[in-house]
Amino acid sequence: MSEFFLILMGFFIVVANIIGFISYKKRKSLYFASFTILILAGAFGGIGAILALFIIRDAFAVFYGLNLAYYLLINSLIVFLLAILVTIIKKCTGKKL
Repeated sequence: MSEFFLILMGFFIVVANIIGFISYKKRKSLYFASFTILILAGAFGGIGAILALFIIRDAFAVFYGLNLAYYLLINSLIVFLLAILVTIIKKCTGKKL
């Protein structure tokens, strides 16, 4: 059972990053991409918690969704820090990346 939830967690993380990449391509803003991943952290965390509740049928299954949301929040923070780094590099070099 734990392998299923690990695969599901990896799937949600990959889907969130793909949606973040699509939003980056559409808006050309890394900040918007990190915000999209941040919003998806709550959405996918809730979906994961509800799914775990239905499968495991235990109140502690909610922590699976919280764990998934935590990983996506860290992912969003990494994208946000990369956006800040790219902005600083653009300002210092005067070039468009």
